[in-house]
Amino acid sequence: MEENKNEVTEEAVEKNVQLAEAEKAEEKKPEAKKPEAKKAEDKPKLLSVSSSPHVRDRSSTKSIMRDVVIALIPAAGVGIWNFRLSAVLVILTCCVSCVLAELIWQKCMKQPVTTGDYSALLTGLLLALNMPATVPLWMCVLGSVFAIIVAKQIFGGLGQNFMNPALAGRCFMVLSFSSAMTAFTIKEGADWMYGIAVDATSSATPLMQVKQGVLPSLKDMFLGTTTGTIGETSVVALLIGAAYLLLRRVISWEIPVIYIASFAVINLIYEYAVGGAPYPIFYELCGGGLMLGAWFMATDYVTSPITKKGKIIYAILLGLLTALFRFFGESAEGVSFAIIIGNICVPLIERFTIPKPFGLEKKAKEGA
Repeated sequence: MEENKNEVTEEAVEKNVQLAEAEKAEEKKPEAKKPEAKKAEDKPKLLSVSSSPHVRDRSSTKSIMRDVVIALIPAAGVGIWNFRLSAVLVILTCCVSCVLAELIWQKCMKQPVTTGDYSALLTGLLLALNMPATVPLWMCVLGSVFAIIVAKQIFGGLGQNFMNPALAGRCFMVLSFSSAMTAFTIKEGADWMYGIAVDATSSATPLMQVKQGVLPSLKDMFLGTTTGTIGETSVVALLIGAAYLLLRRVISWEIPVIYIASFAVINLIYEYAVGGAPYPIFYELCGGGLMLGAWFMATDYVTSPITKKGKIIYAILLGLLTALFRFFGESAEGVSFAIIIGNICVPLIERFTIPKPFGLEKKAKEGA
């Protein structure tokens, strides 16, 4: 038995030595490409497919908000040129107040701080551009706090608000301080502090003059050398910002173009019905906050429809509401309230315009 065991162990040792020598010999040989591996390299690589959605984009909330802020710089610049230091103070007060209001709220509620995404800054800038340069600064603070806290944060923050925060703040200001929000008189004497000089008779905005039967200079309305809120005076500056957003693909053309076109058609129908001249349509398009609202506020991602049919219905609704407010309302303006009402209707619009999944059949009615 012992002899057999010794023979088995000797054979095992010899086999191990032979395997080790064979492995060393293979390592010394140059590696040759195996035909199977070569065939595998020639085959097309398969893409790993994950669940939908499959669309990928480098844009983020921060980049989108930054682009909108950049697009508003021309309009803000014209407003500062017109109203000088008064406009600067209003813009700074609104922007700082909105950012601080969001920061303090999120700190108190122990929420992640999102002031770095520029959404609060954009809200403050839009609110300031919708205000006259003569509004008291404490009102700017109050309107900013309302826009951030009441219209945005109480509903869950960015993405959960059902109306545009900046417009909500403006509407709150108009309803609470109507005299201050419609006072466009600037002290006489154009200088670095007060800007363009107008007297009491010419303090009305061009849109107010049109409603009173007086036609202002269309050239001044297009370039922006008129009275009004800080950001609504220059059509050319707003169109430059709109072109930037379209080139950057931040917004699509459907909502603003259909909004403006539907308002123009309704305006022409109204003028024809009452026997008026059709040319005031150009003053209606260039005056007030139509361009500012159509390109920068009606296109808000959170408060506008995402479906194509929904965008068309939403834009036509805005055009109709704006026309009704301007023609039959006491105020010459109506864009802010039209967009707010449109925001409220967005969930209903999307409910009836959302596309049905492919292959989904309608459930048969009971008893059918």
